[in-house]
Amino acid sequence: MEEIDIKELIGLFWSKKIEIAIITVILVIIGAVYSYTMITPKYSSSTTLVLASQKDSAVTGETLTQADMTINSKLVGTYSQLVKSKSVVREALSRLELTDKISEDALRNSVTVKSVEDTEIIKITVQNHDPEIAAKIANEIAGIFSVKVSEIYGINNVYVVDVAEPSTVPSNINHTK
Repeated sequence: MEEIDIKELIGLFWSKKIEIAIITVILVIIGAVYSYTMITPKYSSSTTLVLASQKDSAVTGETLTQADMTINSKLVGTYSQLVKSKSVVREALSRLELTDKISEDALRNSVTVKSVEDTEIIKITVQNHDPEIAAKIANEIAGIFSVKVSEIYGINNVYVVDVAEPSTVPSNINHTK
């Protein structure tokens, strides 16, 4: 079995130090050019919704039960699909007058819906090339979604916690990386 001598290995790298430095500099320059000129920046804006109890405990004097918590946590998955449904996306595009700028499929692909772990909170995130449009779409989808839930289920258990705000930093570009 052949052994590797560390001194010999370091000597080999040391003799090739100029080639290694040149290759490293070339790759850094290629990465910087790609990052600054070829990637179109996309901005993300998020709005947060909470699934509250179906009953108004302040009025009825009832407390939130385990059954209410279970129902709301099971509805998170259903609600996530409803947010990206054709009717919600189509209505958001129509209200914001963006039907000629963004297709339904493109918008549906730019929307992500996540439930915050171990909570009844849903986070709706929209990516777009314009930070203002991303925030408007996220807020509009949240509003339409709340109305749709009320129409479909006959309950008002979705409330906006955080309104989406335009981002100043692109979400898809990290020049340092």
